[in-house]
Amino acid sequence: MVYAIVRVVRFASLVVCLIVIASFAIFVVNQSQTASAHQTREITSGPNDVPASTSKREGSLHKAIDEASEELTSPFAGVTSGTSSEWVIRGVRLLLALAVYGFGVGFLARVVSVRA
Repeated sequence: MVYAIVRVVRFASLVVCLIVIASFAIFVVNQSQTASAHQTREITSGPNDVPASTSKREGSLHKAIDEASEELTSPFAGVTSGTSSEWVIRGVRLLLALAVYGFGVGFLARVVSVRA
């Protein structure tokens, strides 16, 4: 019985880590695309051209991953409350989530399985 619970906890830990990693990866890709589009506009536009607006399209899977990641990393929001950099906020939350949910929960599951 204990081993089944440990297995579920390890699986949940893996799923949580994959969600926060996927969310960060999507963020990085979006930032790269936005920067590339901005640079292209800067190169091709004249000095009096009005920059094109960037529209952010999110699919339902992307939105679900971001919402899940936000919920899972919300306990770490206080750590990044003093910064406005989205890169710092997402990077620190990713590292803390991996440390707590990945290492911490994995270690706890290992301790429980050894003692059982």
